[in-house]
Amino acid sequence: MATKDNIIFALDVDSLARATPYIEALSPHVGMFKVGLELITAQGAPAVIHHIQRQGGQVFFDGKFDDIPNTVGAASRAVSGMGVKMFNVHASCGMDSIKAAADNKGNSQLLVVTVLTSLSETESTEIFGAAAHEKVIQFARNAKAAGADGIICSPQELELLAQLPELRDLLKVTPGIRPDWAEANDQKRILTPSQAIKMGATHLVIGRPISNPPRGIGSPIDAAKKILEEIINC
Repeated sequence: MATKDNIIFALDVDSLARATPYIEALSPHVGMFKVGLELITAQGAPAVIHHIQRQGGQVFFDGKFDDIPNTVGAASRAVSGMGVKMFNVHASCGMDSIKAAADNKGNSQLLVVTVLTSLSETESTEIFGAAAHEKVIQFARNAKAAGADGIICSPQELELLAQLPELRDLLKVTPGIRPDWAEANDQKRILTPSQAIKMGATHLVIGRPISNPPRGIGSPIDAAKKILEEIINC
């Protein structure tokens, strides 16, 4: 049964002052807080991670490491040492770098970013030489072989991944989640929360539909509750 632990709230802000009200309000209603490049760059990783932890929150460190194996391994050791629940690397960094991250993930869960949800099929082909669904499968297989715990993918690839028995035990963390009542914004390959859970998502990364919901929905707390109700009842 789905619970609040399936929901990761994206703290897409530029300061701890702006992040704190969300952390305080949403901690009872979401399972984890994703900290991305904007907040990490503005405030520094240790400050952000420890601030969330002091308020009882779990951290998904969305640093998207993408470098040579030695650098990725060292960065993975550093961030896992700060007690984050999850962190990630880009699939494009290659098998050796993913293995280096896996060897240094400690008690954290390692996720591999496949194809960004903002990319269209045309853009995926231009960048990777193949359609998104083909690259996601390849990257997922590489992630498992390298020792990662899961992947980050578009919800639209979930059904295809579920048909591959060797990949079913991978965590599947999905951005690009938009309730029926929310705007798509810059996401192109999207599904609703209930659709994504039904297709095998283990975690939903949701930002703007919670942080800036339509007026008729109410506050961020109301939006989080509405999403939780949707996935529990799907």
